[in-house]
Amino acid sequence: MTAYAAAKAAVATLTIALAEEVVGQNILVNAVAPSILDTPTNLADMPKADHAAWPKVEEVARTIMFLASPDNKVTRGAIVPVYGRV
Repeated sequence: MTAYAAAKAAVATLTIALAEEVVGQNILVNAVAPSILDTPTNLADMPKADHAAWPKVEEVARTIMFLASPDNKVTRGAIVPVYGRV
């Protein structure tokens, strides 16, 4: 878990630093941090988990699409949690 946690922290810090570095070029940098996704593999691997809380892949994709779209004019340097409904 140590390496995993360190890697996640590095991605978060890199996101914030890169967002500041390229803002003058009209580039917005963000990261999406989903929880366990509602996929067939995860459902099979964790049959006793509360699947109702898991975000669907399409829901995470919509978050990413917004962040990458022209509608996002100001969000930068964010680590956007997509944790589901519960």
